[in-house]
Amino acid sequence: MSETALRFTGVVKNFGRAQALRGVTFDVAPGEFFGLVGVNGAGKTTLLKCLLDFCNVSGGAIEIFGTPHHLTAARRRLAFLPERFNPPYYLTGEDFIRYVLDMQSTPFDRTAAEEILRAFDLDLKALKLAVRAYSKGMTQKLGLAACLLSRKDLYILDEPASGLDPKAHALLRARFDELKRQGRTVFFTSHALADVAQICDRIAVIHGGELRFVGTPAALCALHAGVNLEQAFLCCIDSEPQAA
Repeated sequence: MSETALRFTGVVKNFGRAQALRGVTFDVAPGEFFGLVGVNGAGKTTLLKCLLDFCNVSGGAIEIFGTPHHLTAARRRLAFLPERFNPPYYLTGEDFIRYVLDMQSTPFDRTAAEEILRAFDLDLKALKLAVRAYSKGMTQKLGLAACLLSRKDLYILDEPASGLDPKAHALLRARFDELKRQGRTVFFTSHALADVAQICDRIAVIHGGELRFVGTPAALCALHAGVNLEQAFLCCIDSEPQAA
C-alpha cells in the first residue's frame, strides 16, 4: 500500500458538549497540494490543531506519513505556519530564522536565506531589523521564509497569504509552483477560493465540523453546476449534508 502524507480517520473533537469535528475522514497524497476550505468557525483550525497535537482528539485517528500524529517523530517531516503568526518581537529577522532552523537541526545558510527573502520581495535589511519594526506583510513573509528554509516534505499553512499585498501574493504563488516541481506536499487553509481553484489538486469542504466534500475543485463545480468555485462552495455548505 502506498504511503499517504496525511490520513484523517473518523476524527472527532469535542469541547465539553460542543462537537467541533464530527467524524472527519480523508487522505492527502505525497506531492499533493490540498486545500481545506470553510467559513469561519467551520472547524478548519481545530483540525489543524488536532493534526499538530496541540489538542487531543476525542475520537478517531490521524497519521502523518504513516506515523500516529501524537508521536514526536511524526512531525519531523513537516513545517507549520499559523494564521496568527507572531514571532518574538525582540528578535531580529535573522535571529528568528536561525532559531527556527536550530530547533529543526537545520543549519543556517545565509545565501539561501537571502534568496528566499528576495523571492518574497523582502528587503535584505530586514534580517538585521527587530521583528517589532515589521509590518504585518513583512512578518508574514518572514514566517513563510523560515518555513520554506526548513526544506521539509510537508508544509502545513494556515491562511498563508494573510497580510500579503498583491505582488507578494503573486510571488507566493510562484514559490508554490516551485514546491510542486520539487514534489513537496502542501496542506493549507484559505478563504481565497480563486487561489484554491488554481493551486489545489484536491480540496476538502468542512462546515459545522462535518466534511461536506472531498475531490478536485472542478468536481465540486460540476457537482453543484457552479460557474466558479465560490458559487459551488456556497451551494455545498447550503445544501443538506451528504457523504463526502
